[in-house]
Amino acid sequence: MNPWIAIGALGVVSIGIPLGMMAVSALLRPSVPEQGKSAIYESGEIPTGTARLQFNIQYYMVALLFVIFDIETVLIFPWTVIYRSALEQGASLTEVLLPMLVFIGVLVVGLVWAWRNGAVEWVKSPLAESRKTERQT
Repeated sequence: MNPWIAIGALGVVSIGIPLGMMAVSALLRPSVPEQGKSAIYESGEIPTGTARLQFNIQYYMVALLFVIFDIETVLIFPWTVIYRSALEQGASLTEVLLPMLVFIGVLVVGLVWAWRNGAVEWVKSPLAESRKTERQT
C-alpha cells in the first residue's frame, strides 16, 4: 500500500470527525433564542466604554525582545549539545567556538542598539515623575 494513501486517509479522518461532530451537535441541540445569550459577558460585570484600548508600545517592544532572545536560547542549545562531540572528532576550538561567538556578538550589538534607542527602558508614570522631582527638591 502506498504510504501517501494512509496519510491522505488520516487527513480526511482528522477533518471529517470534527466536522461530523459539529454537524450532529447542530442537529441535536435545542434552539432557545434568548436576549441574554447575545449580551456581552465580562466576568459578571456590566461592560462600560469601548473594547478598543490603546496599549503602550513598550509592551510590544519587550515582547519582541523576549521572542528574539528566546529564539537565541533555542539556537544555542543544540550547539551546546554537539560542542564536545565536535571537539572529540577533531574540529579545532576556533571552528567550533567562532560561529557561536559571532552569533552572540550580533545579538549583543542588537541589544545595545535597542538599549540606546530606549526600547528596554520602561516609561515612567506621571505620578512617579512627580515623586521623583519632589525628592530632588
